[in-house]
Amino acid sequence: MSEEPERFVGIDVAKMELVVAERPSGARWVVPNTEPGIHTLTERLARPRPALIVLEATGGYEVAVVGALAAAELPAVAVNPRQVRDFARATGQLAKTDGLDAEILALFAERVRPAVRPLPSEAHGELEAVLARRRQLLEMLVAERNRLGHLVGRHTKLVKRSLTHHIAYLERELRIADTELYDRIRTSPLWRAQDDLLRSVPGVGPVLAVTLLAEVPELGHLTRKEVAKLVGVAPLNRDSGTLRGHRTIAGGRSVVRTALYMAALVAARRNTVIRTFYQRLLAAGKPKKLALTACMRKLLTILNAMMKTHTRWQAHHSLTTA
Repeated sequence: MSEEPERFVGIDVAKMELVVAERPSGARWVVPNTEPGIHTLTERLARPRPALIVLEATGGYEVAVVGALAAAELPAVAVNPRQVRDFARATGQLAKTDGLDAEILALFAERVRPAVRPLPSEAHGELEAVLARRRQLLEMLVAERNRLGHLVGRHTKLVKRSLTHHIAYLERELRIADTELYDRIRTSPLWRAQDDLLRSVPGVGPVLAVTLLAEVPELGHLTRKEVAKLVGVAPLNRDSGTLRGHRTIAGGRSVVRTALYMAALVAARRNTVIRTFYQRLLAAGKPKKLALTACMRKLLTILNAMMKTHTRWQAHHSLTTA
């Protein structure tokens, strides 16, 4: 008797419904994105058990679905939407509907087979949520301060008062978020030890430390090449046509890259290892932006090695091996 082919499932997640497509059968069906609907989904997918289920990360609507699938011990993974859209374009699929998206996700599962990652713990998920809220508050605060700075004329008193009150509110909320993050880190023995280790590196402050703890739980468990690729600071080849030897960075976790860039700016002045490395690159004629990107990668590599070996910062030791 011949074996049944592996079953791959794509789920397009919307606020109201879940559109499911299967390969190679071509079956397509819909359930509501509600607790009963998700229960029906898990029961229907349990037999026969699929090889892989792929969903897009859709701003939170997928969280309950992924959690339910994981609880049912089904192999599900939420992937970056941009990666799926690039895959769709590569297959010539330019149209976009819920049904087509589900089919593309099923095809992506079959062809690409992204690795299934364990779900974060509840405490880790809460830390990530508070950190995301802090970023939102900071963005709003910068925008409101810019608006206040651009106000001119005699007839702006009311608007100025509104902006001033809102800025004060956002500053207060930002302080509350910072306190919440600090308290969560300090009340966890593991996070507290990791935070102390990371912040022993000159240039690494509380923002980068908590960003790494929340957004890169893999830190310390990967090689230096793997962690650089994960964050998006690994140089990618662009040897095509007249372009030769040109390297760029792309993809990865942009939130981590932003925090890492700010830390690299500080480390290039205050961290002896990073400063020496930065100055050597500049002396070799490298542009400042390229040199700073290299410093980001080196700093991340050092932090990854420190987490792997549970070793605090020692400038005279080489911690760049993974």
